[in-house]
Amino acid sequence: MIHVMPTHHRKAGSMTKRKIQPGPIGPDADLDKDEIYLADGRRLTEQLAEEIAERALARHRGRPSVSGGGRRTPSLTVRVPQPTRDALEKLAKSQGKRLADISREALDEYISRHAS
Repeated sequence: MIHVMPTHHRKAGSMTKRKIQPGPIGPDADLDKDEIYLADGRRLTEQLAEEIAERALARHRGRPSVSGGGRRTPSLTVRVPQPTRDALEKLAKSQGKRLADISREALDEYISRHAS
């Protein structure tokens, strides 16, 4: 259990100690005044919070690049008749792949057959 003494009950300059567990986002904390410890025992500082935020943002910027080398993958939107989409979805499901993967493979195959 985490117990944080309300600000008006704290002595001037005193710090509140609490340990946080992974889970829902809680109230804002003043990392200069509150001592907050991560589950591994490290104290959460402004610098550590920045590092954690940077790593989290770097990990969650969309799907992995299929262009390779971390480069942005261009996207292509194509309209197809419903029977074509149904057939692609059926193929994707039977092969355990996503619709985007099957569509990309179909385009690659078409290019390899028809490229000069």
